[in-house]
Amino acid sequence: MPDRAEEPVSALVSRASDQLAELVRAEMRLARAEMLEKGRSFGRGGGLLGGAGLVAYVAFMALAAAAVAALSLVLPVWAAALVVAGVLAVCAGVLAVAGRRRIRAAAPPVPGQAIEGVRKDTAMIKERSTR
Repeated sequence: MPDRAEEPVSALVSRASDQLAELVRAEMRLARAEMLEKGRSFGRGGGLLGGAGLVAYVAFMALAAAAVAALSLVLPVWAAALVVAGVLAVCAGVLAVAGRRRIRAAAPPVPGQAIEGVRKDTAMIKERSTR
């Protein structure tokens, strides 16, 4: 195998091009794997949250019925139901505003490791190309 210092420029450029292409493919595989894992985790979490929401909804309806029954001891049943419905509506509004703020503040789902790897690779290529 000839010494690399004696290789023609065309061979060096060809090898650099091949290595750069392989590096880009490797980073793309990493990004894909990272996004798949995040997607799976998001799906599982969403399913669990959906199940928890359903159970919480049923429990909350039972609690609302108990509140109406308790208030009907001192108010007419229709007034007790109206008071409980008003309180629930205010709670729903507060939760909706808080949830909307959280969603807006959430970071976009991007492959962080892959992006950082590409940045490092680009910096290294720039540094070595200026030598």
